[in-house]
Order: sequence, then C-alpha cells, then structure tokens
Amino acid sequence: MKEAHLIAAQPYGTEMLARRIRCQALRMVTRAKASHIGSALSIADIMAVLYGRFLRVNPAAPKHPERDRFILSKGHACVAVYAALAETGFIDPALLESYGIDGSMLMAHISHKVPGAEFSTGALGHGLPFGTGKALAAKRRGQNWRTVVLTSDGEWGEGSNWEAALFAAHHGLDNLMCIIDYNKLQSLKTVHETLRLEPLHSKFEAFGWAVREVDGHDHGALSDALDTPPWNAGKPMMLIAHTVKGKGVSFMENKVEWHYRNPTPELLAQALIEIEGEQGDA
Repeated sequence: MKEAHLIAAQPYGTEMLARRIRCQALRMVTRAKASHIGSALSIADIMAVLYGRFLRVNPAAPKHPERDRFILSKGHACVAVYAALAETGFIDPALLESYGIDGSMLMAHISHKVPGAEFSTGALGHGLPFGTGKALAAKRRGQNWRTVVLTSDGEWGEGSNWEAALFAAHHGLDNLMCIIDYNKLQSLKTVHETLRLEPLHSKFEAFGWAVREVDGHDHGALSDALDTPPWNAGKPMMLIAHTVKGKGVSFMENKVEWHYRNPTPELLAQALIEIEGEQGDA
C-alpha cells in the first residue's frame, strides 16, 4: 500500500514545522515545569525534516507494517517528538497540554503508548541496539521499511552503542540509519570534558559505516544528506548532525543549564517572540 508511506500533506514547509515544534516544546516544558528543553530545541530541525520529508509513515495508519520506524534514543527530548506527532496528524494537538501530568500518555520520556512512537526510551544507549534488531528483522523478512535512530552525543559513552555499531556493520544493515545530535553539551559539562568522542567520523568509518556530516539546522543540507538511502550498499548509515543546544532561543543557546532548567512564564513569552518573529502565532 503505497498510500501508507505518505505523510499527511502539510499546509506549511519544514521551516515552519520546525518553528511550531519549538513553540509547542517550550509550552509543554513550561506548563509541566519539566526539564530538557535545550535537548529538544537542538533536534527540532531534524524532526521537521524527518517528519516533513523523509519518513515513510502515515498518521492514519501509525502501525502499518510497511512504515519506517523512527526511534528517539535520547528519550528525554521527547517533547520535540510529541510536538512533531501533533503537528503532522498522529495525535490531537490538544493532548500536548497533558504532558507531564499524572496519568497522561505523554510521559516525561518518550513512550510507545503514543501513536507514532515506536519505543519507550529513557536510560541512554538503548535506542540503537533496539533499532539494530528491528533493521535485522526487516532484512531477514525481505521487507523494505527503514529504521532511523536519533541518539544524543553524550550517550556514545555507553558501550551498548558501540556493540550495536559493530553488529550492524557485521550484518550489512544498510536499512539502518543513525543520526547523532552532536550539540557537544551534556548534563553537566561539555561532551569533550566528560568523555572525548573525536575523531568521531573516522571511528564510524573504521567500524564499517557509511558516514556523512551536516549542519543539523540547515534543512536543505539535512534533506540532501538523508537522500537516496542506502548511501553505500551493505553499510549502515551514520549522519553526524552538528547542532546547537537550545537552538532558536538566544538565552538558551549553548547554555548547559538548560539541560535541566525550565522557563518561567516570562521567559517563555520572550522565547516565543524570538522563534515566531514576524511569522505570527506558531
């Protein structure tokens, strides 16, 4: 069913979708007095391009067997995914108001109970191993759907990711794509200070992956980088997306405290003005 691969037509492009994701994420975190807004803002552009252009999914058939599988391994950035799902028709946007409330399906880490969410994550280092298993299953069954996993940079301190990277290359999983949100900050300090990752590109090449690097906020560059998978037959794909934590809000950008801090209503209003600009209410 080709129709099951088509996302519902959007009345706006990915740039506007990214703005709406950012605004919804900010509102959710502020209402719930929650955390991780910096982590969500850094992936908003990636979410917009994935859900607006790349993923073969259908909000009307969120469990269709031929759908692409998207897994957010950095589960703490869930508000960006919830917002993307709401803006593309998987869930009612009104549901976003329940984020973080006891009994809500919109938990503070991504939950598979939400239509369109494939896997519940929270503890880091689980998304890629799970996604690797999904990709292997598709290969062995001769199915054409793809698995896309979005990880944080800090979670590459987890050995489970490196085991999965070895496994994926060994089994030639060219239907698997991993995207690293490389914003270079984690919970308390920089990634470099916590556990040095570089040279990241050459490490993944040595593991047998096809590797590309991109500005994770440039929608054209993201679309070009994601284009025409598999990039190399028999190799899993690694997209290193260079991003800015807190992107889009000047007082949050590259500030490690916004990993945990939540905005006051006054700061929310300031942030929304910065993101919306002259675009009107997003």
